[in-house]
Amino acid sequence: MRSIWTGAIGFGLVNIPIKLFSAIQDSSLDLDMLDKKDHANIKFKRVNENTGKEVPWGNIVRAYNMDGKYVVLDDDDFAQAMPEKTKTIGIDSFVHEHDVDPIYFETSYYMEPEKQGKRAYALLSAALTKAKKAGLGSFVLRNKEHLCLIKAAGHVLVLHRLRFNEEIRDTKSLDIPATAPKPAELKMALSLIDQLSTEFNIEEYKDTYSDKLMKLIKAKAAGKRAPVHKMKVVHSKTRDLMEQLKESLTTKKKKAS
Repeated sequence: MRSIWTGAIGFGLVNIPIKLFSAIQDSSLDLDMLDKKDHANIKFKRVNENTGKEVPWGNIVRAYNMDGKYVVLDDDDFAQAMPEKTKTIGIDSFVHEHDVDPIYFETSYYMEPEKQGKRAYALLSAALTKAKKAGLGSFVLRNKEHLCLIKAAGHVLVLHRLRFNEEIRDTKSLDIPATAPKPAELKMALSLIDQLSTEFNIEEYKDTYSDKLMKLIKAKAAGKRAPVHKMKVVHSKTRDLMEQLKESLTTKKKKAS
């Protein structure tokens, strides 16, 4: 794996040199875009608006439009805006992970210690595990400040990048019913939830869509017709909510027997 960030964790007065590696890899198929007419590959170019000529990456700079005039920024400008956070992930406090709403989680990274930081890394990992807490802090990655949660997963420290509160949209514009459910319906719904409850095991879930899409692609490449899977939608015979709940419970029991 290739590291995407190099710096240190600031843990009190202890600095732990680390590297960040992406913990996520895409399971979807890598599909190209083609021209429908002749199947030629579609290419995207960086074009100068004035000359119409393509611009190489080395000649592209970042700028901010201030009152119609561009203020051009270089790498030093980005680093100097907040130098302490471009190379240090400062842990500001420790929290219970379950106190952080999942809506704030954005993506995850593995943290690997440099040679001189292995003892301190192991100490922080063991302490977080023992305390059953995670470190809350912030750092700058790709010219943007990120809130983060550092959690121990076994002996590995994992950094979860979080969204700031202002990035979460308000729910006031949604048309959400405030009607309280009927006690009997609520009791039946709880019974259905209890019947369908299991221990969470992520390994039981696979990206089956990509597998089936690849089978279809191979069949088309061989000049064969891929099997058509008809969608089966099961509808209840009644529109009464209580009856639908009862029917759901009965159906589940029949499958289990």
